[in-house]
Amino acid sequence: MSEWGIALIAAGSAVAGSIATGWFTRSAGVRQAQAAKHAGDRQADALITTVQATLNDQRNARTRDQHREIYAQFIECAQRLELAPSRNPDDLAPLAHAMVMVRLEGPEPVVQAATAYFSKLADVLSGDEDRDSLARVRNHFYAAARDALAR
Repeated sequence: MSEWGIALIAAGSAVAGSIATGWFTRSAGVRQAQAAKHAGDRQADALITTVQATLNDQRNARTRDQHREIYAQFIECAQRLELAPSRNPDDLAPLAHAMVMVRLEGPEPVVQAATAYFSKLADVLSGDEDRDSLARVRNHFYAAARDALAR
């Protein structure tokens, strides 16, 4: 073989080797890029999940705080009526407003307990029942409110 033939074979081998190396390097680069994209997508999904969980926790805390405030307002109005020396059914207006708020916020067990408490208090104020009968319905409302706030 002549020197030219050897040079052409060597040059061809170098070009073929470069092409093969380039092809495999490109394939490895594409795989790395896909893996990086997939990892980035997983990180973004994890971040979105974390943010959604945080927002849900904050929303639930605000809802519990709102319920607690409404239940406390209802209890405050009812206690004021229980401790009042007069028995005037017209004094039920603030409690009726608080009752509407409890009905709007719920949940149903609290609404039922508040309704029973309201009715019993109205009966006491109208003279149909004595004040001693309030303890059971009051405690039932407290228990229902505590259960609702614990969730």
